[in-house]
Amino acid sequence: MFFRVLFATAAVLIMAAFSFSQAKRPEPLLVQIPFDKSLQAIVVTTDDWNSIHGRAALFERKSTHSQWKAVGDEFPAVVGRSGLGRDPLFNSASTKAPTKHEGDGKAPAGLFPLTSAFGNIDVGSKLPFTKLDEFTECVDDTGSTFYNKIVNRMQVGNFDWKSSEKMLAVGPQYDLGAFVAYNSYPPVRGNGSCIFLHIWKDANTGTSGCTAMARENLEKVVPWLDPSKNPYLVQMTGASYNSIRKAWKLPKIR
Repeated sequence: MFFRVLFATAAVLIMAAFSFSQAKRPEPLLVQIPFDKSLQAIVVTTDDWNSIHGRAALFERKSTHSQWKAVGDEFPAVVGRSGLGRDPLFNSASTKAPTKHEGDGKAPAGLFPLTSAFGNIDVGSKLPFTKLDEFTECVDDTGSTFYNKIVNRMQVGNFDWKSSEKMLAVGPQYDLGAFVAYNSYPPVRGNGSCIFLHIWKDANTGTSGCTAMARENLEKVVPWLDPSKNPYLVQMTGASYNSIRKAWKLPKIR
């Protein structure tokens, strides 16, 4: 009798714990720090909206009133396999530019905070770092409460998505990366998700919508990114960039 009561009690506790772990946990709304508060920027420009090839350069400034200074030399990058698509909230780049949406193979054009890093080996990231495991997923299901978020399937407690990117399974291209906070304040269903800086396949292969570069360059970029300096990705065509550079107080590129 004693053991039956003990077993029943244990079963109830296990079920309660499981139910608690599956309870929906509300996600706090993120607040975007504006670009004019940024002291670090990685600028990526392409020749036109359809090009996959870009040029990347790092810039830093001592204060929000200082001039931007280049950090090192520029280096090649690739963007989406369909080129660039304008962030729907960014109206200054070009009124004729295609608009970014989910699954279009375009990398977003605009100004986006770089908020966290991920990978298989931490190379000294100052950003919050997620070490990938078999349960790390980026949710691209527009119906999910976790849309456009990196989550651990075993920890979030609410498996409400039908589609996601299994990040560890991607392989070497996700050995190291940074999250680009496009469509994050808050996420708008269908505008696009799971946009990263990551390692490229090669110099002539576009991505599904991310910005990619050689491993050796990303291994320099990720440790350089400092959350206290509010790092941003600034990405668009060269012509659009030059047309708004002074008004937006962007770094001067070559």
